[in-house]
Amino acid sequence: MSPAHKSKPSAPKAGPPSPTPAPAKKARAKTGPAPALEAIGVGKRYGDLVALAPLELSISDAQAVVLIGHNGSGKTTLLRMAAGLLEPTEGSLEVYGQPAGSLAARAALSYISDQPTFYDDLSVWEHLEYTARLHDMDDWEQRAADLLGMVGLYERADDLPNTFSRGLRQKASIAIGLLRPFRVLLVDEPFVGLDASGKAALIELLDEASQQGAALLVATHDLEFVSRVDRCLALRDGGLVHDGATGDVDVLDLVT
Repeated sequence: MSPAHKSKPSAPKAGPPSPTPAPAKKARAKTGPAPALEAIGVGKRYGDLVALAPLELSISDAQAVVLIGHNGSGKTTLLRMAAGLLEPTEGSLEVYGQPAGSLAARAALSYISDQPTFYDDLSVWEHLEYTARLHDMDDWEQRAADLLGMVGLYERADDLPNTFSRGLRQKASIAIGLLRPFRVLLVDEPFVGLDASGKAALIELLDEASQQGAALLVATHDLEFVSRVDRCLALRDGGLVHDGATGDVDVLDLVT
């Protein structure tokens, strides 16, 4: 085992760590820049069950968008297809003009699931190191330590995340997802299980990512976060019923 695995991470710095931007792709052949995330008639069916009706969607750089809807409305389906983890039945999704799930799309996108999975034999710090080396990151240790400090896991860096409670697992997933470079961030129900300090830290980190130019698509039932963004997508029974200002939709009706 390398010394990096055994050593204590550096003490976290004050304030949120700045997100590491993913490398920009070469200029698009088409006229004008590609959207950060674009859905083109994308839909998903399981036999006769419509998990997500075909929809059109375009999200630009630095735009923070909230995705709301009852459980089973299609939120996770849309996020997993955008992350390249689920094949659409029809249509397509692109990340900066590249097909969702392609190497270029995966390099630009980070996805934080509502059901995080971890390696059984790796500590939190080892997960962070694995992620950093997978993305050829240099000088990642301080940022990793800062993230752990923000979410309250600095003292648990040497522990196995698979032994954690739901809330601590979510915090570990957030740190891992925000360590790697990204230009698009997809987050599925990130506030579930978080305590007040964890929730405040996550909101600060999401704000920081948006300010650094990342596009955000966050599925949540948390009304406080919904009120912080200007654009809201609302799904109901697999269909897109709203795409516009948060104040123009009955948010409470769609999330409770």
